Amino acid sequence: MDLETIIFELISQAGNAKSMMFEALDEIKSGHIEKSRQIMKEASTELNKAHNAQTKLIQSEINGDKVDVSLLLIHAQDHLMSAVQTEDMIQILIEQQSQINELKKGRE
Repeated sequence: MDLETIIFELISQAGNAKSMMFEALDEIKSGHIEKSRQIMKEASTELNKAHNAQTKLIQSEINGDKVDVSLLLIHAQDHLMSAVQTEDMIQILIEQQSQINELKKGRE
């Protein structure tokens, strides 16, 4: 697989994962805890695919293949880093919203 294909794979998968994470956050706000958690699992799978694409690049460089650093590659790395941070943040928000939802149930 050529470098450009791997880069676009990384961007696409990280972007998909991030979109799914925000979808999961919307679901938890609506009280759909299990659906939210399922979407987060799917997002995590997609994020792992992006991480695997990044690993291909790293392994290629370790094996002596020159990996040209381009603005596109930097952009891809930025997408991946942002998605990883988003996953951490949204996991926390989902747990907090879940607790809020439980408190609201208890008051009804």
